[in-house]
Amino acid sequence: MSIVISYSTTKPFIRKTRDREEVFCKIRKRWLLLTPEEWVRQNFLIYLTEVLNYPSSLIAVEKQLIVNQQKRRFDIVVYKNTMEAFMIVECKEMEVSITEKVIQQVLEYYSVVQSDLMLVTNGNFTFGFRRVGDELLSIDGIPGFEKNQPTI
Repeated sequence: MSIVISYSTTKPFIRKTRDREEVFCKIRKRWLLLTPEEWVRQNFLIYLTEVLNYPSSLIAVEKQLIVNQQKRRFDIVVYKNTMEAFMIVECKEMEVSITEKVIQQVLEYYSVVQSDLMLVTNGNFTFGFRRVGDELLSIDGIPGFEKNQPTI
């Protein structure tokens, strides 16, 4: 079952240069080439920070990791206050269907990052899973950040 995402009315900042469009990433604090996947990623980051209230300081974007001896990059990781991974998010462009192959990609990242939650989104559909022991269970919502919650 897809998680319903109520995106913020705030939209990413876009600028046009001579030969391309760029979007500002408030987490990385720089302008990036506006691609369909980057559009989904930036809107999801706004959702995490403005709707769910996760501090930008607990979010990492496109960091390198090694999966099966190959260099890969995850899209978004949200950390707990203890700097342990809480949530990993894989973003796909809106036209990409969320298939078993896409979910397998997130599982590969998850095997390295070991977060509590895993999400995959194409902006239209978002699917999530929670780790409970050795099992991954489907979730129907994403918890918001609570300053006094010690587990986040």
